Amino acid sequence: MSAYYQFINREPQADGSHVARYQPTYHTQGTWNPDDQHMASATGLLTHELSQFAPQKDMRLARISLDILGRIPLAEASITTRFIRAGKTIALIESVLSCQGRDCIIARAWRLMTQDTRAIAGIEDSVALYQPEQLPEWQEMHKWPGSYIKTLTLVSEPNRRPGRGMVWVTNDVDMISGVPTEDLTHLMGMVDTANGVVPRTGLGLDEAQWMFPNTDLQIHMHRLPQGRWLGLEAVQQYGTDGIGLTSAILHDVYGPFGRSEQILTVRPMPC
Repeated sequence: MSAYYQFINREPQADGSHVARYQPTYHTQGTWNPDDQHMASATGLLTHELSQFAPQKDMRLARISLDILGRIPLAEASITTRFIRAGKTIALIESVLSCQGRDCIIARAWRLMTQDTRAIAGIEDSVALYQPEQLPEWQEMHKWPGSYIKTLTLVSEPNRRPGRGMVWVTNDVDMISGVPTEDLTHLMGMVDTANGVVPRTGLGLDEAQWMFPNTDLQIHMHRLPQGRWLGLEAVQQYGTDGIGLTSAILHDVYGPFGRSEQILTVRPMPC
């Protein structure tokens, strides 16, 4: 099976951190620049590193916050992971992805204690109207360039429109060659595509007069997702001064499990 990344090595450091090195494959190629990695696959890789770092019993990742410091070159990357705040019930972990001598993404994750709260559980977000197998394949997303987008299989609910809609997405590519891809890593590795499923400016660079890259990705999960399909119930909004926001309710086939937000810099497409 093909993969987004090739693992090189992982070295523990004297301060308790780990430094892991990966070589991205062509499947990670991004949309806005052919020499960059897509933020979606990089998010999946960072999720893997955050999940694997000093795992703690009865605790799980509840929030992943990623700040994009600049381009993510399609080149060997190192990821340094450490505790910001260690704890038995609440912990904050940081992973920094660096390429070609500079930091590209800073990811921080809250790891929280789990316990039985079924007696008071309640979800306000609605269950999706359709399961992915009930919907036709949606090819429009493949108008965007880059090899990462080509790895995706997408289906769309019939009422999707510019600015709002529900799209399901999956892929059959391993995150790391030779390493089984856990559901969380698989699903987190597609969340960033929420920014491209309901664009207000047309699908594909050949139609868009404006570009709208995100500078961050915030993911909050009230439960651990399962399965291989990610549902993106997305809304995209642009302000009047060049800043926009893509928001999504995140679904797996069992229902909504969290939300994502992406702040956008909206600017004319270069001629």
